[in-house]
Amino acid sequence: MDCVFCSTSGGQVVHAEADARIVWPHEAEHPALLRVVTTAHVRELTDLAPAVRQRVFTLVCAAESALRSVVAPAKINVASLGNVVPHVHWHVVPRYVDDAYFPQPIWASKLRDAAPRPVRASFAADVAAAIVRELSS
Repeated sequence: MDCVFCSTSGGQVVHAEADARIVWPHEAEHPALLRVVTTAHVRELTDLAPAVRQRVFTLVCAAESALRSVVAPAKINVASLGNVVPHVHWHVVPRYVDDAYFPQPIWASKLRDAAPRPVRASFAADVAAAIVRELSS
């Protein structure tokens, strides 16, 4: 099996559980993008047990909430595509009205030249702490 999410974490792990993890992939054009990646190698959300699906959605919401508190975006985009990597995962993407793609998805053509917003050195630790706060509330 040649799956990046089975053979690697897919980025810097900021939160991990038995059935899924939240990773920071350090994407240059989208420096604060997070991914929620399932542990099981399945193609579709409905291939997961109902309890796992529910927990994955909880983690997606925790990632969104963490990004809202840490980087204060204008909007958060959440997408599960899996066309390139056939392994259930969610992209949680902070968006800004002046980013290169807004209001289009980040996978569309650029609409303008815009430098990505850098993240502070404490980004991973700040996100991890915000996720823990969200999950414990």
